[in-house]
Order: sequence, then C-alpha cells, then structure tokens
Amino acid sequence: MALTRIWSAFIVIALLVASYKFLAHDGDQQIFTEMVIGKTGDTIKVKETPLQKADLALVTVLDSTSRFTQKGLVYKKEGEKIVATKLVKVNGIIETCKDAVNLCFGLIGIMALFMGFMSIAEQAGGVRFLSRIIGPFFSKIFPEVPKGHPAHGHMMMNFSANLLGLDNAATPFGIKAMESLQELNPVKDRASNAQIMFLCLHASGLTLIPVSIIAIRAGAGAKNATDIFVPCMIATFVATMAALLIVSIRQRIRLFQPVILAWILSLSAIVAAFVWYLTTLDKSSLEFFSGSFGNGLLLLILLLIVAGGIYKKIDIFSAFIDGAKGGFETAIRIIPYLVGMLVAISMLRSSGTFDFLIEGFRQFFALFGTDTRFVDGLPTALVRPFSGGAARGMMVDTMRSAGADSFAGRLASVLQGSSDTTFYVIAVYFGAVNVKNTRYAIGSMLLADLAGIITSIILAYIFFG
Repeated sequence: MALTRIWSAFIVIALLVASYKFLAHDGDQQIFTEMVIGKTGDTIKVKETPLQKADLALVTVLDSTSRFTQKGLVYKKEGEKIVATKLVKVNGIIETCKDAVNLCFGLIGIMALFMGFMSIAEQAGGVRFLSRIIGPFFSKIFPEVPKGHPAHGHMMMNFSANLLGLDNAATPFGIKAMESLQELNPVKDRASNAQIMFLCLHASGLTLIPVSIIAIRAGAGAKNATDIFVPCMIATFVATMAALLIVSIRQRIRLFQPVILAWILSLSAIVAAFVWYLTTLDKSSLEFFSGSFGNGLLLLILLLIVAGGIYKKIDIFSAFIDGAKGGFETAIRIIPYLVGMLVAISMLRSSGTFDFLIEGFRQFFALFGTDTRFVDGLPTALVRPFSGGAARGMMVDTMRSAGADSFAGRLASVLQGSSDTTFYVIAVYFGAVNVKNTRYAIGSMLLADLAGIITSIILAYIFFG
C-alpha cells in the first residue's frame, strides 16, 4: 500500500504543479505537451509576439544579438515577430516508457551472464561456502534466514559488487538474493523482514571507490578530481549504518551483540585502512587503481567459480545456461514495474516540481540567515532517489554552471556518491519477485538517504567550505 500511495502522490502532485504553471506562468503553456511527448534535447516553440507588441528592452537587445536567454526561454527575431523557444530537459511519458523497456532489454545480457555464473557457483558449493563464512554475522541481522542458507552468499556477492562499484554485477546478484529470500517468505506478495533489511542496506550504496564520479569530475576540468573521494566514502558509510540502525529498530534487532559489533568494527577498520592507503596515492595511481582493482577482482571471482566447478566435476556450461535462462526471464518480468515507476518520476521532473522544492529550500534557509550555498547542490540529492542517470545529469549541470571545483560542484559530487537510486531499487528488486506490499521499506530507505544527504552537506563544509 505504501508504494501505491507514493506512486499516486507523484502523479497527482506533478499534475497539480503543471496545472499551476500552465495557468500562472508565462511561457509554460506547452508544459502538458512536454510532459507527454517531450524529448530531451528538443526545442519547442513557446510563444510568438509581434515586434510592435514586444517589450522594448527585449527588442533593443535582439537588435544587437541574434539570441537572448532569460528565465529558461531563448528569444530570437523571425521576420516581424519575436519567437520564444525552450529546451526540453526531460523525456515525457511516451519516451520514458521506451527508456524503461530499453533499460530492461539492456539488462538481459548482464543478467544472463552473472546469473549463469551464479548457477555454477551454487552447484559447485561456492555460495554455501560463502554463506558459512558470513553466517555468524548475517544470522544476527537476518534472524529469519537459516544458517548456511544460500541467500547469505547471494547477499554477500551483491554487497561486494556494490562495494567495488560494479553496478552491472550488483543488480543480478541482488535479484538472485531477493529470489532466495522470497523462497523463505511466507506471504509472497508482502515484503519479509529479511528482504527489507537487505534492500535498505543495498540502497544505502556503500561504495569504496566512486569511479564514475571521479571520471566525470576529471572530464569537467577539476584540478583534483579525486578530492571528493574521502567525503564520498564517509557519507555512504554513514548512510549504510543509518539504514542498519533504522531497520534494526523497526525489526527489534539488538545491534549491541558481540558478533554484530565485532563485524561492524572490523569492517570499519578495513574501510578506514583502505581509505588511508588510497589517500597516499597520487592522482594517476589512484585513477589506475580505481579502474583496475574492482574489475580485476571481478574477473578473479569468475575464475574461481569456474575452477570450483571443474574441481567438483559438474557440467559447467549446462549450469551456466540454466542460470542464464533465469536472468532473461527476470529482466522481462520487471518491465511493468519499471515502466510504472519511471513514468511517475518523469512526470514529477517534467512538471517542474523539483524546481519549486529547490526554491522553497533556498527561501526557507535564507529566513534564518543560514548559508544557502548548499542549496545549489541539492538538485542532485533530490533526484538521486528517483533516477541515477538524472542525478548524474544534475551533477554535471551543476559543475558546468558553477564550476567543477566550486562548493556546489563538489557538494553535488559527494551527494551523487552518498546513496543509491531508492525508487529504481524498489521497482526492480521487488518487481523481480512480484512483491507489491513493501511495508516500511521506502520510508526506511528515504531516512537513510536523508542521513547521507545531511552528512554530505556537513562534510562539504568541512572539506571545501
């Protein structure tokens, strides 16, 4: 029911905001067209004004230049008229439907590959071996999952891929984990406690090396593209710990148990040591390490899976094909869920709802005399739970307008790396196992996102303020 209410609220709010802009804002008379058939990068004609009726100041400006931009509208002369056009920044719902299907089709090959290897690992006993290693810790935070259950191994594979920034591998491993947990779920259309805990930890996006963010900053001309590395690492770690705490409170899991504390402190020490080592590397060495370490480790894992299959004398290729078939079926099954979620998100973005929120934040904090520089980086934070690609675009746009080394540009980079795409995760992972009642999963994820956002802003002032 929570997902139904949120999805409905997105659509209603988007239409209300669009209606207000249509009635009250000059230049927004095409907003409904944008929301339905708009394509990113297209230019639409907003209005035409005869020269005799046009604003004199605008006419004077256009006498000396061919184009003039004001409040998002581009004005130019065409004969005896002044034409105002607008650049479409967001795909409408028709294009978004195509995007959702294309995204799922793009997942087919990746899902087939990694689920095929996962099938080999299961038949060779590798997943159960991994489950026994992580079992003492996972049995405490996932008390409903029996010790040694394959779900432990699947979740560990997902967390490891996330940690290394291997998004392509993390999704198939995560879906396999959800399917394993669904086998234990007594109410198949309702999220279990274990599924909620797993997804909240996954969506917090704990990542050691924000490879893509560093690459984008380098391309944007940052003097030191890696200066956001430590803040990103701290922010995403805080978000993960917040997710663990929030869900543990809801599920009445006692975190102050020796096993849990030992694992968390050990993980924290390992992460801290790893961060310290990376901070000792120069720029070129860090870029080489970040590009090679994760992918090299992934290839090593695949090699170990094949070697394990050979050692156990299983039919490796048949096992791979069996798993790959499941990957294909899963990628197709999530299409309706992804279409529904992405369309609602597209309506929110194309209606200008986020613009109203940003301006509201700016005015609210200005009332208390607070430094409002952080507001310029908030578009990335607001869009991040809805769409990773859109948040990346917001981050790039912030760096383009304010500068890669500006406070806003660096903050946007840290915010991009502080969490995962909550609503995409909800649509894909719950859609893969046909769970419709998500219970308190969304609220917990968004609270963890908020912890990451607040931490990112504080760290930005500490490191760059």
